[in-house]
Amino acid sequence: MTHKGAVAAGHEVTAAAAFELLEDGGNAFDAAIAGVLAACVAEPILASPGGGGFMTARKGDAGRGNPTRVFDFFAQTPRRKRARGDIDFREVHVDFGGVTQSFHIGLGAAATPGLLPGLFRVHERLGRVPMTRIAEPAIRAAKQGVRVTAFQAYLLTVVEPILTASPALRALFTDAEGRLLTEGAVQKNAALADALDALAREGEVLATKGEIAQAMARQADDEGGHLTLDDLRFYEVATRTPLEARAGDLRIETVPPPSTGGVMVALGLDRLEASHRRKRVPAPDIAATLLWMNTLRAECHGDPDALLARRAQLQADGQKKPQALRGTTHVSVVDGSGNAASVTVSNGEGCGALVPGCGFMLNNMLGEDDINPGGFHQWAENMRMCSMMAPMLAHDDAGKVMALGSGGSNRIRSALLQTALLLGRGAHPEEAVMHPRLHVEGTRADEATKLSFEEGWPDAERDAMARDFDITEPWPDPNMFFGGVHIAARDERGTLEGAGDPRRAGVFLKG
Repeated sequence: MTHKGAVAAGHEVTAAAAFELLEDGGNAFDAAIAGVLAACVAEPILASPGGGGFMTARKGDAGRGNPTRVFDFFAQTPRRKRARGDIDFREVHVDFGGVTQSFHIGLGAAATPGLLPGLFRVHERLGRVPMTRIAEPAIRAAKQGVRVTAFQAYLLTVVEPILTASPALRALFTDAEGRLLTEGAVQKNAALADALDALAREGEVLATKGEIAQAMARQADDEGGHLTLDDLRFYEVATRTPLEARAGDLRIETVPPPSTGGVMVALGLDRLEASHRRKRVPAPDIAATLLWMNTLRAECHGDPDALLARRAQLQADGQKKPQALRGTTHVSVVDGSGNAASVTVSNGEGCGALVPGCGFMLNNMLGEDDINPGGFHQWAENMRMCSMMAPMLAHDDAGKVMALGSGGSNRIRSALLQTALLLGRGAHPEEAVMHPRLHVEGTRADEATKLSFEEGWPDAERDAMARDFDITEPWPDPNMFFGGVHIAARDERGTLEGAGDPRRAGVFLKG
């Protein structure tokens, strides 16, 4: 029996769209594009045509001159910076349930989006079936409506201040009585269906020069944004060589600079593999490594190239054994030919305004503090922004390949580091996904360090971690705070396996 492939994603509609393309003869890359487009419909808080992301892509014949490539279509800073007094840039507070976080929205928080040019570039290089077919599941879902899941309903309540920031958004995300949509409600988006249909038929030009691009530029000009039509016309998708690391017997390929997430995960893997080659890594050692990673990032002022240079320096020192170690969604696809696609996308939380007539929000990347380490409004013009997104592929010498990645803002690096460590030690994808996670905030130079962890670690390790950090925050149950790692894998015999992370309503399909 010939297997079509496997998909792991953050929503049933997203996963089903990708799997539909596999069933209809598309390859892993076609399926991943279909999944991302469907995510823009079914997961509108996490994915949008107005956002950006990365795809790590490996062809099944990678050993014959077709190496893994990373497609970088993340946000770019605009080419001109409007005066601060002329921009729409404001703070809102969201509640994750016990954890309150501030975000900045408005058209002045929107960077140049790259998602649509990125998907078209992947399709041009690696796709098999027409874009009109790839977009069908997303268009159908937008027209017929998507039933709001419990997880999506929760997300709506988290970012309610953003979703009620304009009349058009309120019309899309609230019912006739003005209440946020709840679990079971059906959300339709005719404007987005029309936009996706036009894009599939007319191509990328619609988003770079045509009607959709003009709508984005006009909105920014009228409502206090930085974007101009030139930002969209001259946006360039970058194709990069992946950054490599090891996790046990697995070779990891992930996103290089200017993304920060990939090099952070690689640094953590280097450190832990040097001390725990093929052995279980205790929780205190993981926590200490996450603290060390934070410290390195602070010392390098968040500069991914400086972090990469630090990694090279550490490797050149002979891999010395270290001292005792004390806004996003993802789609993973593998197909029957061994092609693998790992794609993570984000819209931040959205800028708080729908693009007129298009049914989607632009991003708020200029208002995300984690990717603006120098402070807001300090960005240099026309530069690719940093990101914590790090979609990765893992493969061994026998021919097994795994696509994995996570959403979760600055928790992405924590989630992927821990999951890769487990996979490298032989854990089944489901076991690796379900294992308790931890995350560290702060550095030793800060006033206080904070460890957040899911319950389930051995008591002795839990007690040791509590002694090493100023603040400890146990979470009784798995939570979306700790990311959502989705894995799709195929071994050398063609066996398919994987897992969707329930922390973010993950779905896994194979066949």
